[in-house]
Amino acid sequence: MVMLLVMAAIVAAALPVLAKGPRQISFAREAPGAEARSFSALVGTWHVDRDGSRPVYAADGRNWEQGVMAPGAAAKATALYGAGSAQFLTGLERYRYFPLSVCNEIKNFRGGSIEVAFKGVSGREDQAAGIAFAIKPNGDYLLLRANALEDNLVLFRMEQGRRATVQWADKVPVPSGQWHDLKLVVEGKRILGYLDGVKYVDQPWAEPVDGRMGLWSKADSYVFFDKLTVSER
Repeated sequence: MVMLLVMAAIVAAALPVLAKGPRQISFAREAPGAEARSFSALVGTWHVDRDGSRPVYAADGRNWEQGVMAPGAAAKATALYGAGSAQFLTGLERYRYFPLSVCNEIKNFRGGSIEVAFKGVSGREDQAAGIAFAIKPNGDYLLLRANALEDNLVLFRMEQGRRATVQWADKVPVPSGQWHDLKLVVEGKRILGYLDGVKYVDQPWAEPVDGRMGLWSKADSYVFFDKLTVSER
């Protein structure tokens, strides 16, 4: 019996890690003006909006004020991190320049892909849309973001209150007023970033990717998000 258990364990360890079924989040049944039920807005202003008749999730920086946490941020942080919420909020307040909304339904993204559609609507300082991932209990995280005013795609590390560039890709067409597809892939020891099906970021990454994920923006950006798909490994 013991031998059978040992053999079963060896076989299980040898099997490839299979991707979980993709998890899709849309905002089709959400009420415009309200916060999305599937997300916890922590920094900036986030609400369900409309692109014509299409319900979308918006980072709304039209009345942006630097350093404003989202309404109810403390209670939302408690729901996400429990007893560690105070540390999380303290860490996250160092990035109050960057609107952030954390997905409630994905508790720990360790690998696979995250894909979301976005559309830059307005913003004089920025029109930025990003996927935040590996969000840690101390508020630090990694970020793949596109900017319609700069035409670039960048992988950032947000650590100890600072934003550091990991890999920067220029000449990436991100015209405003159009829908685009942003995709992050964590595959083995690499982080890949795609925009509209084209790979621009390919970064070796030895550290474990581990933590919550969410949607991100910057400053006065007014950006729509829709069709979030997460495939975990």
